[in-house]
Amino acid sequence: MNEQRAARSVEAVFREDRGRLLALLAARFGDLDLAEETASEAIEAALQRWPVDGVPDKPLAWLLTTARRKAIDRIRRDRAYAERLAILQVESDRAAPVVPAEAGFDDIPDERLQLFFTCCHPALSAEAQTALTLRFLAGLTTPEVARAFLVPTATMAQRIVRAKRKIRSARIPFRVPGPDELPARLPGVLRVVYLVFTEGYAASSGTDLLRPDLADEAIRLARILHRLLPREREVTGLLALLLLTDARRAARIDAAGGQVLLEDQDRALWDVDRIAEGQRLVVPALTGPGVGPYAVQAAIAALHDEATAFETTDWPQIVALYDVLLQIEPSPLVALNRAVALAMRDGPEAGLVVLDELTGADELRGYHLLPAARADLLRRLGRRTEAAAAYRAALDLVGNDPERATLARRLRELTDP
Repeated sequence: MNEQRAARSVEAVFREDRGRLLALLAARFGDLDLAEETASEAIEAALQRWPVDGVPDKPLAWLLTTARRKAIDRIRRDRAYAERLAILQVESDRAAPVVPAEAGFDDIPDERLQLFFTCCHPALSAEAQTALTLRFLAGLTTPEVARAFLVPTATMAQRIVRAKRKIRSARIPFRVPGPDELPARLPGVLRVVYLVFTEGYAASSGTDLLRPDLADEAIRLARILHRLLPREREVTGLLALLLLTDARRAARIDAAGGQVLLEDQDRALWDVDRIAEGQRLVVPALTGPGVGPYAVQAAIAALHDEATAFETTDWPQIVALYDVLLQIEPSPLVALNRAVALAMRDGPEAGLVVLDELTGADELRGYHLLPAARADLLRRLGRRTEAAAAYRAALDLVGNDPERATLARRLRELTDP
């Protein structure tokens, strides 16, 4: 029983506080490899000692102390390694922004924030940023990260190794950007968290529509960022957006795992607690000058969640918010979403005009939702032959099986006698 309790305690601490442990070690020694290896050794020591000595009152502190000792022992054994770490630490200290003497406690970020910005450094590829964030801050194992990217474990292990090597060779510091750098660097961190959630919300391929593990990790990461940067309105907006969107999770699939579209969802299955929390966060995210794109998207999600039925959705307000979003962050994807909302407000012909203008956009090439949206509007207009062709085009591009089944069903409805 003691062994089982100790194992559960280690698992709970490691799952919840692994990012904090790694961040503390990386900040202290300036090396992700050393942090990861000594954290694993500390976990092994806990599995051996806690069943005998009992679970300590402060498990994370115990793990940190043990890992630090093991790291110091390793550095003492390897002089060359110690010299390299010393250089990295000195450079990191020089690069660290000076905290004013009058700064309050909330102004001093904890080490996880440093790790966020290290994993999402612009010197790394977007793929590497996402992989490192999932590995070191979300606490996913390398096989779990590999499954998220749908690649073999060995391939992902090599990607993570190369990314860590890049951090070391480029001497990327473990630090939070200063006030002058933060506006330029924060969007990259938020983008990684949003991409993780997007993959969890609608898997790019595979047999399942949802990846709840990724959606949950993205929300957990957004909560950490919100605790560490409570005054950053776009951080608040991102958390609100994820909560308000994820609130519909239970209604998005049927008993067989098939896709249920928004218009057909049982809204009684929506998570009212998540909706209420998201709505509370939308207000401060939108309050003040210079509203950001995540805050606007959160406001759109809130309008969807407020509607008691699909028919009562406030489409005029949603279109107006998409107009604002196009001014803040113009992109073909935003224009696509606005076109769908426009079709709901003004009719399918109005939306189809906009969609036809987007067919040549490079950003949407290979994106199945563009022909799928065109097919739906053509179907509503009674242009069955054109709609069937658009459904076939979407089927050629769609990744996951539930969405493919939905498109195939719509195509059959048009073509079957």
